[in-house]
Amino acid sequence: MDRVLVVRAGKASERQRLGYTVGVSAEVCGATGLSMSHVVIPPGAVADAHYHTGYETAIYQLSGRVETRFGPDLAESVVTEAGDFLFVPPGVPHQPRNVSDTEPASAIVARNDPRDEERVVPYSESSRNRVPDTGLS
Repeated sequence: MDRVLVVRAGKASERQRLGYTVGVSAEVCGATGLSMSHVVIPPGAVADAHYHTGYETAIYQLSGRVETRFGPDLAESVVTEAGDFLFVPPGVPHQPRNVSDTEPASAIVARNDPRDEERVVPYSESSRNRVPDTGLS
């Protein structure tokens, strides 16, 4: 590709119970090395627990406060707020939750995989799914 593309915000879809708009990906604009999306977490909402196979994720928190549970059994947690960055390595189970019951939270999500959602794997605390290549279970 040898041209610059503008991708206008389209209609958000729902992924993992969150409002999700893909802006850059292989499908949207032919990206070959990354994807970037805008996610809105409604008040009090919790995403499905999951992990990413083979790619890193970086998140920039635009608004609100989000608790992200992570690791084996999702036993650890961090809280991000507007202006914070969050890095999620490949294979680390995680689950974001908007801590506010009245205000949405929003973030920009970037991944070093242009296929966006193709390698998102559900993670279940109760079944203790084995997470490949990480030693986590």
